Amino acid sequence: MQNKLVAIAAGVLTIMMSVSAAAQDRLKVGVSGGDGELIWAKVKEVAKRRGLDIDVVVFNDYLLPNAALDGGDLDANAFQHRPFLDNQIKSRGYHIVAIADTIVEPIGLYSLKSKSIAALPDGASIGIPNDPSNGGRGLLLLQQQGQIRLRDGVGILPSVRDIVANPKKFKFRELDAAQLPRSLPDLDAAIINTNYALLANLNPQRDAIAVESRTNNPYGNVIAVRTRDKDKPIFKTLVAAYQSDEIRQFILTQFHGAIVPVF
Repeated sequence: MQNKLVAIAAGVLTIMMSVSAAAQDRLKVGVSGGDGELIWAKVKEVAKRRGLDIDVVVFNDYLLPNAALDGGDLDANAFQHRPFLDNQIKSRGYHIVAIADTIVEPIGLYSLKSKSIAALPDGASIGIPNDPSNGGRGLLLLQQQGQIRLRDGVGILPSVRDIVANPKKFKFRELDAAQLPRSLPDLDAAIINTNYALLANLNPQRDAIAVESRTNNPYGNVIAVRTRDKDKPIFKTLVAAYQSDEIRQFILTQFHGAIVPVF
């Protein structure tokens, strides 16, 4: 009888360990819609072959994924560049950290009314994202194109208050990043993040009248996790699945240069 009880106990323990292992081999990852959703569908396939199940959760908002991660509703997210993450941590006190580089999505300036940036009229209305990191990114692009000049020393987070020269007297409208493609017909031009541009059938390499450099770009996207979880082995499996040759080739083939792998 005792041996039978021992056998039953051993069996129960084995089942519990199997259930625990299964739970440890599943992650919930928050991503952006459009290109992020496409890439992570492929990452999910690669990870599955490595023994990791990924539950991909799609967001169409830049603020929710970090709140969900910090609050424990996600295990990781992959939608943001490093300056955006740094700004979110500083302003909201999140205990999250980047663990891997993924892609660069060069941001572009788009117009339905002007065929070149030089053709933008005096007093043109320019839409830019209303979050500090992406709005600043748009202003830096305009400065690189010689359209405005920013105060010295602003770094990579300038605001419209830092504009010290605006020869064409552009009028800036700060809008939610997701709203900019829909607002483009009402503007003379707009800075649009590539994930939202692609959803609107706009490709920065084909349609933008100005676009960031694809190389030495400080706005590389990352995979982020809670700080306390960053050394867990399961995240090494996640990163290895993303940073595989299969995913690199998928990105290069699928997006035709609009998105660049940086791993």
